Amino acid sequence: MDMDEYQPRKSDDPLARLLQQDLGPLSVAELDARIAALEAEIARTRAKKESAVNHKASAEALFRR
Repeated sequence: MDMDEYQPRKSDDPLARLLQQDLGPLSVAELDARIAALEAEIARTRAKKESAVNHKASAEALFRR
């Protein structure tokens, strides 16, 4: 998904606020820390998505019996 396509669910959506933050004042070290934090959040989000997909597949398999 392109970030231009992102539609926040509500006006106080943390991701929407994150996308609007000015990165200009941040140092290289702060940018590196931000990248590391975002990569960790991506990994956490992917794990949750995988869990949800697996849960859905398990439920569908159960009800097909």
